[in-house]
Order: sequence, then structure tokens, then C-alpha cells
Amino acid sequence: MVVRNLTRSFGTMPVLRGVDLDLPAGTVHGIVGHNGAGKTTLFRCLAGLLDCRGDIQPRPAEVRTRIGFLPTDPSFPSYVTGWEYLKLCCAARQLPTEDFADQNLFDLPLDRYAEDYSTGMKKKLALFGLLVQQNDLYLLDEPFNGVDIQSNLLMQALLRRLRERGKTVLLSSHVFAGLRENCDAISVLRDGRIERTVSPDAYDSLEKELRDYVVGARLDRLRID
Repeated sequence: MVVRNLTRSFGTMPVLRGVDLDLPAGTVHGIVGHNGAGKTTLFRCLAGLLDCRGDIQPRPAEVRTRIGFLPTDPSFPSYVTGWEYLKLCCAARQLPTEDFADQNLFDLPLDRYAEDYSTGMKKKLALFGLLVQQNDLYLLDEPFNGVDIQSNLLMQALLRRLRERGKTVLLSSHVFAGLRENCDAISVLRDGRIERTVSPDAYDSLEKELRDYVVGARLDRLRID
């Protein structure tokens, strides 16, 4: 996917201000930025869930059946079990229902109602649904947030497997360690713009810069005697 001059406003408030991104097949690309920088809006635009201006190739409407979007807080109908949700995911892509028990790498209780899952379990079920759909582009908004350490490590292994299979992944995270270990590039989104994109050999300096910018400025406001 190639994104050029992507803009999106809510009323008179601009949220995305000319975003450019290159997302080659077989790569994992990370997005970092403070709350309100526009990360979730960007993901929803790329998934075709929000109208926007600019150029996205291929256009989301044309390849919607090949795009999988993981929102920050997935939600499910109250009457659907985990098993039934996975069957719905397959039906949406006109794929045959498989034996999900053999693929249940997160050990989810698929016979329980998804609405009753914990926050982390809901996120894992939503990701499981994207995987059974065999998407080509995965848009993962805060995939590590709210999951336990074991699942966190498993998700990182999944990212590497998706890359090996030629899939494209764009993910956001406040967990910088998860990004630096798995991303081919990291872009900094600040005030609706891609401020810069760095390669793995520059991750250390970027992490220090972000830490000094985000943490240092706030600690300076607090007086501790």
C-alpha cells in the first residue's frame, strides 16, 4: 500500500495533515505518537472505515476483502460465542469454516460468549478472526495493549510469521520494545503529520529522543523536594 497526502478532519478540526506512507509487501511498519496524534484515525482511513482526502493505492474499497483491521478495543455482539464469531469471519470472506480448535494458539474458550471475555481475550479473538480470513494487509491498532506477557510474545512471533509469508503489517504501540524487535521501519506521527521514518539502526536514538520529549517535559512540571 502507498499513501500520499492523506488528510482527514472532524468538522473544522484537522486530524491528519498530509500523511505519506510506503508499506511494501512482506514488511512490518510501526507507528508511534502520543494520544491524539491521529493514529487511530489513520488506521480507520486505511481500512476504508472513514472518508478521507488524498491518494491510497490500492484504494481500500477495492481491496476491502484483503484488509484486516484490529481496533484498540474490539467489541462483539452479546449473543455470539468465540466459535461463532470465527465462523462469521470466514463467511464474510466466503471461506470454508475450519477446525478452529487446531488453530487456537491463544487457548481461547471458544464456547463462551465473546462479550464475556476479558479485554485481552477480546483482542486475541479479534486477531484470531483476522488470521483465519487470510488477509494481505493487517492494520493493528495497539495490539500489545491489555494482553499478558505470553500472548505478547506470541503476537510478536506472529508478526515475524506474517512478514515471512509476504503479508504487510502496520501497527501502532506505546510498547516501544515490541516495535523495535519486529519492525522494518518506524514512523513518528505528530500532530497529524509523519514527522519522520527511521530504519532499525536508528531505533535507539529515536527511543531516547521520544523518552526525553514525552517524559522529560512532563517531569519538569512536577516539583519533588
